[in-house]
Amino acid sequence: MNEDPVAYMAQNKEQWETWTPLKAASARDALDDFRRGGLRIHPLERDEVGDVSGRTLLHLQSHMGVRTLSWARLGAQVTGVDFSTEGTETARSLARDVAPSARFVCANIYDLPERMEETFDLVYMSHGTLGWLPDLVRWAEIVARFVAPGGRFHLFESHPTAWLFDQRTPAPELRARYGYFSSGEPLRWRYRGLQTAPGVETDGWEYCWGHGMGTILTSLVAAGLTLSHLREWPFVAWPMFPFLEKRDDGWWHLPDDVPSIPLSFSLMAHKPV
Repeated sequence: MNEDPVAYMAQNKEQWETWTPLKAASARDALDDFRRGGLRIHPLERDEVGDVSGRTLLHLQSHMGVRTLSWARLGAQVTGVDFSTEGTETARSLARDVAPSARFVCANIYDLPERMEETFDLVYMSHGTLGWLPDLVRWAEIVARFVAPGGRFHLFESHPTAWLFDQRTPAPELRARYGYFSSGEPLRWRYRGLQTAPGVETDGWEYCWGHGMGTILTSLVAAGLTLSHLREWPFVAWPMFPFLEKRDDGWWHLPDDVPSIPLSFSLMAHKPV
C-alpha cells in the first residue's frame, strides 16, 4: 500500500462519517434510551477510575459521546474529542439533553495540541481506539501533554493478543491469522455492513494498525507517565469473534471449551507532580 498514514486516516474518517448516522439510528446504540438516563460505562471501569466528581476529564476518540456523557452524569467536567464531524455533532446533540456543560471538539488526536491548551485531571480512552492510530510514540506524547501534574490516564482496550486471530471464522475456535509485530503498514478490511446496523449495506475500506503491549507501555513511559497498573481480562466489550458469548457481567467471553486468552486489558498511569 505504502501511502502516507495521513491518507489512511483520512479514508477512515470518510468511513466514520458514513457509519455514524447509521449507528446513531440503530437499536443497539439506543441513543434515545440514553437520553432518558443510565450509564454506558461498565462498573469495572468505574471501579478502576474511582470517583470523578468535580474532576476535569478529557475523553480522546469519544465517538458519539455516550461514554463521555456517562462520566458527566457521574459528576465529571467533560471534554470529548473525535475526528468525525458526524460523531461530534451527535455528541453535541446528546449533550444538550444530558449535560449542557459538556464540550465536544472535532479534531484529529494528532492535531489536538494546536487546538487546546488546558490540562485535565483524567485523560480517558476505551474500547477500540488504539488500532486507528499509526504512531503510538506521538500518541503517548499527546496523552501526557494533556494529563495535569498529579493527574491520571486510564485506558481500557482490546488486547494485542486477541488481534492475532481470524475474526471471520464462525467456528468456536481461535485461528491465528495475523502477525504480532507491526511492519508499520496498516491492515485493511473491506466493510459492507455494521454490527450495529444489520441489513444496511455500506461499502468502504477500513485501515487499522496493530500495536504490541511493549510498544504501548514503552511509549507511555517514554512520554513521562508512570504506570500504576496493568490488568489483563478474558473478555471484551463487543462480539469481537462471532462465537463469543455475552454473559451476565455484560462482557463478551469465549466459550468454555475454547482455550482462554486475554481479550482486553486496562491500565492506569499517572503524571508525577
